[in-house]
Formats: sequence, C-alpha cells, structure tokens
Amino acid sequence: MRPLTDTCPKPLLQVRGRPLIVWHINNLVRAGITEIVINHAHLGQMIEDTIGDGSQFGASIAYSSEGTALETAGGIAKARHLLGEAPFVAVAGDIFCPHFDFTKVSDVLEDNDVWGNPLPADRRDLAWLYLVKNPPHHPEGDFALESFAIANHGEPRFTFSGIGVYRPEMFDAVTPGSSAKLAPILREFAEQRRIGGEIFRGDWTDVGTVERLEQLNAPLSTQR
Repeated sequence: MRPLTDTCPKPLLQVRGRPLIVWHINNLVRAGITEIVINHAHLGQMIEDTIGDGSQFGASIAYSSEGTALETAGGIAKARHLLGEAPFVAVAGDIFCPHFDFTKVSDVLEDNDVWGNPLPADRRDLAWLYLVKNPPHHPEGDFALESFAIANHGEPRFTFSGIGVYRPEMFDAVTPGSSAKLAPILREFAEQRRIGGEIFRGDWTDVGTVERLEQLNAPLSTQR
C-alpha cells in the first residue's frame, strides 16, 4: 500500500469517504457489540487520535499498542488482558466488508452438544472462521470446509476473510509481547477438527494494494 501507508496506517485509508476501521466499528455497534479493542503498530497513534475512546460511535474502545507489529496471533496475545475470558470476534483492519452482520457471531461457538449436554473442554470448537470465494490474487485459497468444519486439505478451497470468533485459550501458547502468525495456529487446530466455519457471500475486499483501494473508490458506473 505504499506510498499511501508511509503517512497513514492502513485501517485509516478511506473507502467511499469513511476509514476502513470506521466501517467495522459502525457494523459492530449496529450489532450491539460496543466493547472494542484495537491493536496497532505502524502510525498507531494516528488511529487513537482519529477514533478516540469510541464515544462518537456509541462504543467503548481500548487500545493495545504493539510498537513493532506482532502479527495477528501475537497481537491478540498481547491484548488478551483487555479481551476477557469469553469468546471474542476479531476483524482484520485492512478488509472492506460493508454488509457483514455481526449479530450472527454471538452463538457460533457451542458449549453444548446437540442434546444440550456440556461438551468437554477438549471437544469444543476453539474458533469459527468466515470464508469467502477466492479472490483473483489468492486463487489457491486457505482452507476447505467439510460440514462446517475447517479442513486444511480438500476441495473446493476458500479464502479466510479476516473475520473470526475465537476462544481466548486458543492463544495460551503465545507469549504476550512475542510475534506469532495466526495461520499456523489455525492449521494445527484444524487438524484436530477444533475449528468450525461457514461461507460469507456478501461484498468483501482485501484492500492490500493501491489498485484495489482505487477500484473501491471508483464511481459505481465504472466498477467491475
């Protein structure tokens, strides 16, 4: 995203007159999710200065400053003391997904089986991922989906959207303050059949290049 991100953190890049992160905040608040934690590194103070304490959105926002970017799992581990012990939804700050309905995330991780009996801790899903159709820049995808279970192998394959619901204990092995990628953790627990998921079929864009950002901001009559 350079040169844009030389002077602006990616979550503050604007799509249709609104920063990417504000699209997410508004959608979360609309769904009744008002306790929000934002982790940041590069030019992170700009995010705090722009978003503030969240009151302008009807939210309460806390910040986890990483200094040096810790990758997704490392960032979650560092912010874990702010997240509590209940499952939480995490959203990548560099995606555009204007119509995602966050009301659906509250009960995707079941604590009981189909008969209502409590599941042992080692049998509960640790995460629920939302997958999307593979975009042109990522044709091989990330995961397969077998009866709502995320699988590392199989066809067809889909791309992880950057939206997921997680149990905090999924990150027990990540030392707070260390750098750790999310993908290896997801693949490890997918092998154990501990991660569920579903397909999201609404509008979604990985805003990873200047060209994709320009396409989102192009007049509707010229968008493909």
